Amino acid sequence: MFKKLFGNKETVLNVTSPLTGKKVALEEVPDPVFSQKMMGEGIAVDPEDGLVVSPVEGKVVQVFPTKHAVGLETKSGAEVLIHIGLETVAMEGEGFEAFAAQGDKVSVGDKLISFDLDLVKEKAKSTITPIIITNSDSFEVHVEEDVELKAGSTSLMTVKKK
Repeated sequence: MFKKLFGNKETVLNVTSPLTGKKVALEEVPDPVFSQKMMGEGIAVDPEDGLVVSPVEGKVVQVFPTKHAVGLETKSGAEVLIHIGLETVAMEGEGFEAFAAQGDKVSVGDKLISFDLDLVKEKAKSTITPIIITNSDSFEVHVEEDVELKAGSTSLMTVKKK
């Protein structure tokens, strides 16, 4: 009953940047899985340091065993994937440390993963980190204009249920 009364409010989710760095258009990511939006809509960040924080309030649905990626889910149902670098799965977790685990509740700015940026530069294809709304078919995704991003504070995109 209350859901019918109060459930029709338009809710817009603000996704802050999980990394400090420069914004990179998804179409410019040198990996067709991301640049052709096969995983969903989003944006990428070229990181200045090796710290990934939560861009949203929600829960951790997956931390990949190699710690190169983390999946989050918000109360609105938006699924956010943060994939650190490109072809970093081949590093088998070397240089990555996870601070969150599956099932953890997280707030904006909570530390999720740290990584050795120099090691990723040396061993992976790229440090560019896509941030994807993996179920973007159910959401409108609007990327913000800021180019310089600060982890946990700069708005990266807004997501609204269709």
